[in-house]
Amino acid sequence: MKLEGVLPFARTLLRSFSKPGDLVIDATCGNGNDTLFLSKLVGENGHVFAFDIQQQAIQNSKQRLIDHNADQNVTFYHASHSELMNQLPSDLKSKVSAAIFNLGYLPGSDKSITTTGSSTIGAIEQLLHLLKPEGVIILVIYHGHEEGKKEKELVMNYVKQLDQKQTHVLQYEFINQKNDPPFVVAIEKRG
Repeated sequence: MKLEGVLPFARTLLRSFSKPGDLVIDATCGNGNDTLFLSKLVGENGHVFAFDIQQQAIQNSKQRLIDHNADQNVTFYHASHSELMNQLPSDLKSKVSAAIFNLGYLPGSDKSITTTGSSTIGAIEQLLHLLKPEGVIILVIYHGHEEGKKEKELVMNYVKQLDQKQTHVLQYEFINQKNDPPFVVAIEKRG
């Protein structure tokens, strides 16, 4: 298959919007896969701010970074992504080049602990202030579970109404796959 899958496409977007020295956010660090990718992408002069509400996710992510010798440019926050503005340094307004979310639950963990539509929308609203012009918010939306279906509906209703003069919103998905496959929504802040 030459079409990129959902996760590779999300990383293509991250590569397009981020470069060495940039400031980026992993809003749901989970098991650390995106945190590691971002750490290598922005390099020693860049910085990754990684969030998760589960201590297990923070520990898993830290260990992944240590295992790959990539833990020098990451700050972790054991907090909800809806707390971005309260947690991050105050001088980040219009300086963040990219942020990524993997919505749903931590793989291999308690499936009752999930992201929610209200916390995700709150985080998007905050990120739109933190993003620099032509920065991007990437949402990988997993909706194959009950809370995921609710979150998908709320988030999609929210992003569809974003002002096209201020943002571009893209949806990338495979429409002929079974079992509620994940898809990507990307929100680019206009210059």
